[in-house]
Amino acid sequence: MWTVAFVAAEQLDAHEVTYKRFRSWILQRSSTGRPTASTPAAPWRQQSFEFDAVCQRLELDSPPRNRESAESVLWRNPPGSDGRRRDLQPFGVLNDASGGQSVMQLGAPSLQNDYYTDLLDCSCDGLVALALGSSVHLWNSETCTLMGHLDPSPQPPGGTHRRSISCLRWSGDGRTLCIGTRRGETQLWDVEQKQSVRRLPSHLAVVGGLSWKQQLLSSGSVLGHIHHLDPRASWPLVGAAVQKEGICSLQWSPGGDWLASGSTEGLLHIWDSDVAGVERSRQPIMTVKQPSAVKAMGWCPWQRQVIATGGGWKDGQLRIWDTQSGSCVTSVSTNSQICSLRWAEKKRYLITGHGLPHHHVACWTWKFPSLGPVHQLKGHSHRVLHLAVNPDNTRIFSAGADQRFHVWDL
Repeated sequence: MWTVAFVAAEQLDAHEVTYKRFRSWILQRSSTGRPTASTPAAPWRQQSFEFDAVCQRLELDSPPRNRESAESVLWRNPPGSDGRRRDLQPFGVLNDASGGQSVMQLGAPSLQNDYYTDLLDCSCDGLVALALGSSVHLWNSETCTLMGHLDPSPQPPGGTHRRSISCLRWSGDGRTLCIGTRRGETQLWDVEQKQSVRRLPSHLAVVGGLSWKQQLLSSGSVLGHIHHLDPRASWPLVGAAVQKEGICSLQWSPGGDWLASGSTEGLLHIWDSDVAGVERSRQPIMTVKQPSAVKAMGWCPWQRQVIATGGGWKDGQLRIWDTQSGSCVTSVSTNSQICSLRWAEKKRYLITGHGLPHHHVACWTWKFPSLGPVHQLKGHSHRVLHLAVNPDNTRIFSAGADQRFHVWDL
């Protein structure tokens, strides 16, 4: 079981354990036929109807079959709780915030421990959206107050608690929140009124990524389909493309010139801005490969042909790509799984969230072609799945599999 591997690794000296030592230990266990480590997520038995064969081929970053999810283990026995269950409230202030480097530590109960989700975003007005369980909670980062929640899939009385949200993204003006579900649905919400304004049955499988280009909304699924939608039109589908691999990240470049799609098979595709028409034969203008899924991904805001990607458990490399030449400008080994990635334009920083073995947030300076570490922010006790940055780039928000939400000074 994953928990056995993690506990054994925790027994090593926390200051001396390295990514290579941990991986070597896992491979030794594998050769003896004993259970090896996996990247935990929701139980496969609950998701089998939602995932296609693409996801079944994933290795260490995929949901384990017939195993208890790490999320349920964490809920009964959160890290650092010494076996005592703590009743967490969404964005409830925790007393042990001073134990780390963060300015504030808040509760994030029922946060899915799934590497392939994208459940945190901050609007241009500083409103944080975080999906917890089957609801999206809204938190004002300026006043540090909870503003309410949205229920994309309300549960009937006595019904089971489904975890239906796979990704979310604010529109550029901060008025609309787009929510992607595991059933392939794309929902648009008026946050001020807390009402669903439109439901778009966009995909037949899990929505793996969302990105806005002004009024155009693009979504990608784990079946490899990219749909371009104009929510203002009566028939919103205005264009489409297909790739062979499942999509786990999707992002338009800052100027809207290119669309990047990251695949579960380690491929980064770059598409041009021509989205008109439904063409299965359309091909990306550039494709590069890395050894693990391209989940952590982001365009550089001030060098618009540059994009950064982070490697998963099998890789751990932070890479900077020049999309004009198709070459890797520079790369740095982080010796850990990179789960999330954001740019802070005003600070000229690149920010990454990490998993094993240290579960920290890292800040990097990027000045072509140099990439170097600046800060390591420690406080999470499990992998940092999601990151966001406030509009003036003074604070970082992180949400981890330890069901904690941290606020950091940048």
